[in-house]
Amino acid sequence: MSSKPVGSLRKKIHEVIYEADTKAGKVFDIILLFFIILSVFLVIIESLDGISSRYINFLNYSEWIITVLFSVEYILRIVSVKKPFRYIFSFYGVIDLLSIIPKYISLFVVGAQPIAALRALRLMRIFKILKMNRFIGASTNLRRSLLASRAKIIVFLLFVIILCVILGAMMYLIEGNINSGFENIPKSIYWAIVTLTTVGYGDIVPFTALGKFISSIIMILGYGIIAIPTGIVTSNMTLTERKEIQLNTQSCSNCLKNKHSDDAIFCSKCGEPLTDG
Repeated sequence: MSSKPVGSLRKKIHEVIYEADTKAGKVFDIILLFFIILSVFLVIIESLDGISSRYINFLNYSEWIITVLFSVEYILRIVSVKKPFRYIFSFYGVIDLLSIIPKYISLFVVGAQPIAALRALRLMRIFKILKMNRFIGASTNLRRSLLASRAKIIVFLLFVIILCVILGAMMYLIEGNINSGFENIPKSIYWAIVTLTTVGYGDIVPFTALGKFISSIIMILGYGIIAIPTGIVTSNMTLTERKEIQLNTQSCSNCLKNKHSDDAIFCSKCGEPLTDG
């Protein structure tokens, strides 16, 4: 028997599962999104005691049906690509696996089912369906900007930590003798962190006029400190902003690369044909 029919079938499965430009691909992705939303909804309402006890059988059967469907989809995604491990260890591959194993684990470990809420991450596939790759590009740009800014951010965080230690020690000297909230330096440092970040739990407050004055300075200083990392990352995002946005959703069956040019015939990474023609 020739392997050509098998290869053709694999190609068609790949086109339906991985593509969003074809009619079949769009229908598949819409149905998939429906079941993802439904499964997340079931996980949420299952945590409600009144509902879970009343409809326990319905919820259990529904979860099993969805889990089996996702399992079949996961297997089809593996067999429809030439290099399965590229998909298995990719971001979406890991998320797809995490979306199905909680139900199987629940057979042996009680309480593992809430982990299935990770299925919500699968909703990121809506970017591909709605051709919102520009936002995926923006997330990639943000990641690159954070990496480019890491040295400056680390230096900044070290400065903040040193500042909190100094402020904590200062408040311990001012308030420690009369205020049980500042009974030691670690608790005073905790107060400085809470105050500097403008969280303000209110569990520790200064009593003296000098302590309140320093607290006011720290609160005002906190607004400026919060803005500094944002400015650092924003500056790098401007420098690394991508000029070209690809809206093509074709995925290479060999290396799984997507975001090709709209008129691309071959994969820009491995040279694999993107279409049967």
